[in-house]
Amino acid sequence: MNSTVRTPLYQKIQDYIRELIDTKGLKPGDRIPTEKDLMKRFNVSKITVVNAMAGLANDGMITRVPGKGSFVSGKDPKAAAEPARPVAVVDEEYRDSGLQTRMIGLIMPSICDYFAIRLIEGVQKALGEKGYRSMILLSGGELEKEKEAIKTLMDVGADGILVFPVDEEKYNEEILSMKFSGYPFVLIDRYLPGVETHYIASDGKLGTSLAVEYLWELGHREIAICSDSPLQTVTVQERIDGYMNALKDKGALINPAHMITGFYVGSLKDSEKHPLYRYIRNRMATAYITLNGRLGVQIYQMARQAGLSVPEDLSIISFDDPTSIVEEFSIFTHIKQYEHDMGYQAASSLLSIIEGGDGREHKYSKTLIKPELVIGQTTGRLAAQA
Repeated sequence: MNSTVRTPLYQKIQDYIRELIDTKGLKPGDRIPTEKDLMKRFNVSKITVVNAMAGLANDGMITRVPGKGSFVSGKDPKAAAEPARPVAVVDEEYRDSGLQTRMIGLIMPSICDYFAIRLIEGVQKALGEKGYRSMILLSGGELEKEKEAIKTLMDVGADGILVFPVDEEKYNEEILSMKFSGYPFVLIDRYLPGVETHYIASDGKLGTSLAVEYLWELGHREIAICSDSPLQTVTVQERIDGYMNALKDKGALINPAHMITGFYVGSLKDSEKHPLYRYIRNRMATAYITLNGRLGVQIYQMARQAGLSVPEDLSIISFDDPTSIVEEFSIFTHIKQYEHDMGYQAASSLLSIIEGGDGREHKYSKTLIKPELVIGQTTGRLAAQA
């Protein structure tokens, strides 16, 4: 079975320039084809050409002179300390190109819930209004696949990338590389602590504060917060901070046993053996705040298996509504994060960065969308006070 290895577009351009220098006998100082000529010849975007040129410059093959063009370098390519590698650069000529692919990459961990679907719908709407296409790649929540997705999108000439980062303790070096090279990108839902980037997310602290406030009004005092994230990500930590601050404002003591994190709920067949099931059955808490909709459903199902009723015996508030695409028929009381608006604003922000020139010259934008508490059928007044 024959297999072929796809040569990245930027590498094809580099090979063409090297061959041109050899076959034409170009000398140091001779001009090479302009970026516009290369864009037309290879039918690629400006950023793909600039990637190729930056790599050749790093390799000592050419010298780039701002405002004048690129020229054969006087440096011996063999003396280059490192081999060429793609470096993304954006300059002010990019937005003037009529040959750009007008394609934006979107990297998501998965598309397995309504949150992701509505987020993507928002992205597509913003891109469609500006005549851009999208390419969606899924990381599966794995860091290496996220890195590979970023490289793939850059290779095919994406004008910019929207990234919903995976939950990881380590930073993705490809994201850091995009930042330092000025490649246009926007992070969605999560950011890298200590690293300035463009990002947009829902205000998680406010979300859990709204949930605690409402449950408190219903008479609940034993309020648990649950996350099945394997890591204490920035998103998780901010929501827990909001939970703790809201309880402190009420003068309540923080019960560490009510902060249930870092576990995994698989099949509900054996749920009776799960520590969370025993916690629910023993009525350790009267109300639960779950940091995603899937977990809200699992707690609801465990409660039913334990012979408890929702909301008569316990109340549940989830981040995002797991039960309905049509908002009017929502069952769960939930924190609405306006994911459609989040996607729309993220894409709009990225296009503004692209059309504004080099991303490194922009002040980094940090947008927090104000969430809303939507009252459904999974919360009720504490039975003793009903």
